[in-house]
Amino acid sequence: MAAARNSASAAAGLSIVVPVYNEAGGLARFHERIAAVARRLRQQRGLVTEVIYVDDGSRDDSFAVASALPAEALDVQAISLSRNFGKEAALMAGLDHTRFGATLFIDGDGQHPPELIEKLVGLWLDDGYDVIYTAKAHRASEPLLRRLGVRAFYDLINWGARQKIPADAGDFRLLSPRATDALRRLPERNRFFKGLASWIGFRQVRVDYEPAERAHGRTSWNVYSLVGLSIEGLTSFSVAPLRLASLLGLLLAFAALVFGGLMMFEAFYYGVSVAGYPSVIVGLMVLGGVQLIMIGVVGEYIGKVLAEIKARPIYFVAEHSVNSVQNRAADEPADVPPRAAAE
Repeated sequence: MAAARNSASAAAGLSIVVPVYNEAGGLARFHERIAAVARRLRQQRGLVTEVIYVDDGSRDDSFAVASALPAEALDVQAISLSRNFGKEAALMAGLDHTRFGATLFIDGDGQHPPELIEKLVGLWLDDGYDVIYTAKAHRASEPLLRRLGVRAFYDLINWGARQKIPADAGDFRLLSPRATDALRRLPERNRFFKGLASWIGFRQVRVDYEPAERAHGRTSWNVYSLVGLSIEGLTSFSVAPLRLASLLGLLLAFAALVFGGLMMFEAFYYGVSVAGYPSVIVGLMVLGGVQLIMIGVVGEYIGKVLAEIKARPIYFVAEHSVNSVQNRAADEPADVPPRAAAE
């Protein structure tokens, strides 16, 4: 029974989505590792695979390198977006172009070990999990400020979210066919894949891993971009900032009430005169700053609503190439057009 179920699941195939941004220098080596894993999966489990490289407006030759990669053990799709739309849009472009049932997301910088794919596939086929997500085993090598920021981000986003996001969960994850279909059916344009992959539910399991050093080059994620991504994730997936603004307003109102009571007590019982100008200025500055913060938070959400109402495409495809494995067996899936590409 289990063998039949595994065989049916493997027949759905696996699409590997790789967002790429200025990774031309290490893409060939990364593809060799992916192809080696695909070859073993085909031999041991009969699992047909493809890899989809999504070039998110790179400034180097990433698309040219991806287009020339050999389709020896798996089909190779190379997609070039018309500009840099961001990683979330690149993931969505890859998801739209998948041709097989299950989907695996993995970064192309080499820090996500491709050799771990076999373990994720085993948890899907053998144990029946629908969402297998990975997380860093530890962050001991990261600066203290970054570790505190990551912890604060997950605590805040989970405080205002209906479905909790596991701490340290990354984009390196595998989704079964039904989980892939559920993720594809979500209509919003402001996407936060980590949150959405948890929100869809089904059977989920965590796999820890040790991140490797970048194979080449430098990361494009700096403090500014990480803060921007955090704000995007918070406002796209959680109402925590709105709750925090409300609590801050209540706290200030309570503090003002207590302070006013103290001033009245001192004036009536001790005859202490209330300081005028300095206290008024400080109070106005505090209240004005808090109000501006609240207006900014509300403005972020209004901007998200405006983007949804405009319903602009999430991305545009500039170029698209497909290299298929030669001598494909007659019973294996043939090339089919993408489901919903914005081309």
